[in-house]
Amino acid sequence: MTVKLAIAIAGIGLCLAGAIEPLAAHHAFAAEFDANKPVEFTGVVTKMEWVNPHVWITLDVKKPDGTVEQWKFEAGTPNVLFRRGFTKASLMPGTQVKVDGYQAKDGTRRANGRDLTFADGRKLFLGSSGTGAPYELARPGVDTQDRK
Repeated sequence: MTVKLAIAIAGIGLCLAGAIEPLAAHHAFAAEFDANKPVEFTGVVTKMEWVNPHVWITLDVKKPDGTVEQWKFEAGTPNVLFRRGFTKASLMPGTQVKVDGYQAKDGTRRANGRDLTFADGRKLFLGSSGTGAPYELARPGVDTQDRK
């Protein structure tokens, strides 16, 4: 009986550990990004990672001197982006886009994305509604055109 109880407790512990880990990985906007450091770049999509808890878009951005920097933009969750009109084919490598958002507090080339604009002018809202996000980023149900 004691062995069965120990196995049951260990099993429950493993299940709880698996449920808690994704929650610990999720963060508030203000913990990682600076609302006072807006960024805006035009670049070429090199990768779009559909992972939880946030989608990541990687851009190659050409600087005025001709060198290329790689920037990573955090977007909302995969489910939220699908509901906003994104599909896995929306941002294929090689697509030129403009992305604006807020730079990471640590100064790295990472940012929380707000809007993504295609070359033809179409816009998609990338932003998440995390705690501490600027007001315009946290307004659920508001279309991009309504915010400008």
